[in-house]
Amino acid sequence: MIVILATVAIDAIGAGLIFPILPELLTQLTEGGDIGFLYGAMLAVYAVMQFIFSPILGALSDRFGRRPVLLLSLAGTLIDYLVMALTPLGWVLVVGRAMAGITSANMAVASAYITDITPPDQRAQRFGLIGAVMSMGFIIGPVIGGVMGAWWLRSPFLIAALFNGLNLAVALFVLPESRKAADGIFDWKQLNPLAPLVWLWNFKPLLPMVIVSVVFGLIAAVPGTIWVLYGAERFGWDSVHMGISLSVFGVSGALAQAFLVGPLTKRFGDLGTLMIGVAFDTLAYTLMAFAYQSWMGYAVAPLFALGGVAMPALQSLLTSRVSDEQQGQLQGVLASLMSLAGIIGPVLTTAIFFSTRSIWIGTVWIVGAALYLLATPLFATVRQPKLATA
Repeated sequence: MIVILATVAIDAIGAGLIFPILPELLTQLTEGGDIGFLYGAMLAVYAVMQFIFSPILGALSDRFGRRPVLLLSLAGTLIDYLVMALTPLGWVLVVGRAMAGITSANMAVASAYITDITPPDQRAQRFGLIGAVMSMGFIIGPVIGGVMGAWWLRSPFLIAALFNGLNLAVALFVLPESRKAADGIFDWKQLNPLAPLVWLWNFKPLLPMVIVSVVFGLIAAVPGTIWVLYGAERFGWDSVHMGISLSVFGVSGALAQAFLVGPLTKRFGDLGTLMIGVAFDTLAYTLMAFAYQSWMGYAVAPLFALGGVAMPALQSLLTSRVSDEQQGQLQGVLASLMSLAGIIGPVLTTAIFFSTRSIWIGTVWIVGAALYLLATPLFATVRQPKLATA
């Protein structure tokens, strides 16, 4: 468990390292030209490749074991960081991101690994720990990246490559296999990009909860996309306030997932914890819409953290509904759909924010709260976990 959490943490730190200096690097490569197309291409190609290949890699991990697929994923990310550190060509960056997207199974395989080694009644707590270490990694990474980028612009990419190399070494020499390779002939039809959707459709009991997961992904795009925009326009925050507020947001979220998910699921179960998280998140979105002073933004941030207990509980509910032989495929499908939500969510969020701010700047937060309310009927379909079969 410690090794897999360290793997996730190092992966998150490595990803966070490159954020502060990526725009400046692209400006250099385009010789001061418009970086919008290149930046957008890098984001889009990664997301599209992740959407297509995450379910495939998840299915491969069910057949051949978690460890080989995780090693492949880490190797792909390592190559991507080295390419970004060394190439003088913008199009090569896009190719590198495509390769990273194709092999981006870290989280899906890590989640399947956790499912393999964890009793069902402890899964939500451990999924919460994954969320916590990821949050801390994304807090620590940009700080290191910003400091090192001031020394030499490409150094964060080399440091990220070093971290990922350490990650790869740990996985290669220390991490044991959690699931032996399955017997029998591999069904190559599972490599069809549409196969995961067919598989999901055949698991009718999963559909409502998967839809809820996608809704969560769309709603999560609201603070992730417009927090700094809203803070600047509504509260007049400068860069210092932005940094502090984001730190409060991130640290409180990490603490909630690390220390609250376990006790809550023991007391209220996975479904009860899910509902508690949704209630706090809905409250946070509603209060943020009406907040008009700086201190109110800081006060609401911990409520978002309490809302964060919902996703680990939802993941635990989902894992309890498929067999051990299909956990990798489940996590791959979830990663694929969440990457799709990660593409659509920010686009919709920014469109709503900029089109409604002149009418009422809090509209986008109310839309997020309303999505939770619209998803409420889906919760009524959730019962005590029952293994799905196909």
